[in-house]
Amino acid sequence: MTERTVAEGHGPVRYGPPAPEPGLPVLPELTAVLAEAARRPAPEPPGGGEPVRAAACRHWARRGLATAPENVAAGPGAPGLLLALLGACGGDVILPRPCPAWWTPQVRLLGRRAYHVPTPAECGGVPDPYALLETVRRVRAEGGDPRVLLLSVADDPTATVPPPELLREACEAAADSGLFLVSDETWRDTVHRPHDTLVLSPAEMLPEQAAVLLDLSGALLPAGWPAAVVRFPGTPRGTRLRARTLDVLTATGALVAGPVAGAAAHALDEPDVVAARAYAAAALHGTVAAAVHRELLHVGALARPPQAGRHLYADLTPLRAGLARHGVGDAMELEDWLGARLGAPTPGGQRFADELGALRVRLSTGPFLGATPQDRLAALTARDPLELPHVRRSLELLGTVLAELAEPTG
Repeated sequence: MTERTVAEGHGPVRYGPPAPEPGLPVLPELTAVLAEAARRPAPEPPGGGEPVRAAACRHWARRGLATAPENVAAGPGAPGLLLALLGACGGDVILPRPCPAWWTPQVRLLGRRAYHVPTPAECGGVPDPYALLETVRRVRAEGGDPRVLLLSVADDPTATVPPPELLREACEAAADSGLFLVSDETWRDTVHRPHDTLVLSPAEMLPEQAAVLLDLSGALLPAGWPAAVVRFPGTPRGTRLRARTLDVLTATGALVAGPVAGAAAHALDEPDVVAARAYAAAALHGTVAAAVHRELLHVGALARPPQAGRHLYADLTPLRAGLARHGVGDAMELEDWLGARLGAPTPGGQRFADELGALRVRLSTGPFLGATPQDRLAALTARDPLELPHVRRSLELLGTVLAELAEPTG
């Protein structure tokens, strides 16, 4: 089987692009908490112990979602937790197009069908409401069994936040279609301008029909310490779903490591040092993302303005002629060519369930911060990180590569 066949989704999952990481050293406070928790030999129970679940409740309460510990489950990262949750829900799954690279494989590993619905022009993360209604109608008419809608209120790959009115319309369409919602809110606390961007949760709009998934690698923990939590509705259905999710976690041995659970509980409580780092990191990545966005627009490429996360989603279709001169004709070839030129991963849109023929890539902001921990910390503390020589060189390289594509043939 060729790599192209695998990447187009017609074969088993061999590998995928990693989620964008902050590129910043681990906070010493978190390292100390992890080391102290490592002294306890007892493992975490399936679904997480009381401390991490209670901390998750306090975390959600600060965001307007009152939660009880018995409605929370923890797992070793969002993929394993989502796999268990989807296994508990049953049925086929509706997803936006594009969507995070790891979502569709979770559905397929369970032997379920994944149906992708286009996102609206304004943002990613949620399906167009009218297209959602039509897709569910058509799928059911053809014998499918869609039961779950996966969406995101701060999206990977598009780095956008859906406007409240659009999110509400998508939630209402899902409710009218009898779908249970799973909201991935991993990137919710990485919004670049939190005072200007309102982030709402489907659990606020449909409290009895929505679960909330949070991977702590988004804003609170390093990716190497896998931990995630999910909030179930406080209803009989939510209780059943949680029980079945715990069954899957138990059967697969998907338990949070004890020391990581200790660090996760501490991070979820957001002490000043942790909260300040998360805020500063989000602002830094927002500054760099905005600079990358300007470089893209300068040469005629397209991209929605990035609002959250450590990445942005670029459409180089307007540069198709320039790319064709380099033998690039689809997203896979663009991924290879641009990644080699920039010296950093640039996963193509095909990895996010986007069209192979569309020349789209996800650009991460982390590589622009420097190659060493010292460079990245300097970017974090700089008054203007764009003025640092190593950041400026990385942006200039991007601009040079893009300008080459925009140059007319002689």
